[in-house]
Amino acid sequence: MPEVTTHTRSVPLDDGTLDLAWAATTDTGRRREVNQDAVLADYPLFVVADGMGGHLGGEIASASTVDRLRAMVAGGSVSTKNIEKALSRAVKDIISHPETTDEGTGTTLTGVYLETHTDEPHWVTLNIGDSRVYLLRDGEIVQVTTDHSVVQELIAAGRLSPEEAENHPYGNVITRAVGPSDSVKPDYLRLDVLDGDRFVICSDGLTKELTDFGIRHFLEANSDPAAAVEAMLAAALENGGRDNITIVVLDVARRTA
Repeated sequence: MPEVTTHTRSVPLDDGTLDLAWAATTDTGRRREVNQDAVLADYPLFVVADGMGGHLGGEIASASTVDRLRAMVAGGSVSTKNIEKALSRAVKDIISHPETTDEGTGTTLTGVYLETHTDEPHWVTLNIGDSRVYLLRDGEIVQVTTDHSVVQELIAAGRLSPEEAENHPYGNVITRAVGPSDSVKPDYLRLDVLDGDRFVICSDGLTKELTDFGIRHFLEANSDPAAAVEAMLAAALENGGRDNITIVVLDVARRTA
């Protein structure tokens, strides 16, 4: 199991300080030969990408997407506009890569970033596909993002229950991705910045093996982000590790002056 480290950052605010702590890991799992997931956990952006496609297509798609977003972060300006520019560049990278196949090549992209260039700071979640952002707030865990998947559409239409969805044959079929034939505009959602919040950003390799209750359990049992990440990864591998597994845990502490 790879070593996981907790990173920290203090962000000055007009009314105090925001202390962030986070950890991230990605693992091939027990059934796959190649890890097609990629992760970026670099303030102020925390994202997971889960690639798909024949040959090396999925690995190329997720890595290209994360590389373009990493360059955007290094440039110092994270915004919805710049995210979409980075994703458009990633699509061009995917198309032009000599080892990319066009048959279903693409990647999910899910995560959060901190927006501080407004009167009141807030989180912005972004989502394309079926990787997920969870938020643990006041002892309750909520899936913040909505999956772009066939199964989720069936649930929304009342044709499938969440319990039936767990073993549905179309469980891996997503309806939106970053790739040659798809729109690159994510869904966005703004969230308040509150003291004590804990985010989990993960590929479906985690949610195939752990329920929402299980994720909450490991968060509550491990106050340190790295320990929480390691515990969730170990449990997911123990439960089968059927897919690549990528996890980010991000903790928020807000102190007023």
